[in-house]
Amino acid sequence: MADPITFDDFMKVDIRVGKVLRAAEYPEARKPAIKMWIDFGPEIGERKTSAQVTAHYSPESLVGKQVMGVVNFSPRQIGKFMSEVLVLGLADETGGIVLLSPDQDVPLGERMV
Repeated sequence: MADPITFDDFMKVDIRVGKVLRAAEYPEARKPAIKMWIDFGPEIGERKTSAQVTAHYSPESLVGKQVMGVVNFSPRQIGKFMSEVLVLGLADETGGIVLLSPDQDVPLGERMV
């Protein structure tokens, strides 16, 4: 278990829901990955990311899916691709990543509380 944090520490992490607008394979990545362009609503807009989620998803299966992401990380260069958001997921029993998403549609950009 990680060290305890305060509620104020938790609130510094801006986790929002977005909808995958488009996705594409990322063959240049060192490990198999998918590039995604995600709409986080009118306040934040569209952000892009690369994620190692190929065990459970194809680019086509991601389009239209609502996902959770940290939108206040600094951009990070992943190979030739600039990642602007960190999508959240959990590893299954074999290490494949399963994306976190709401079980009902919610407004884009809604912040996790």
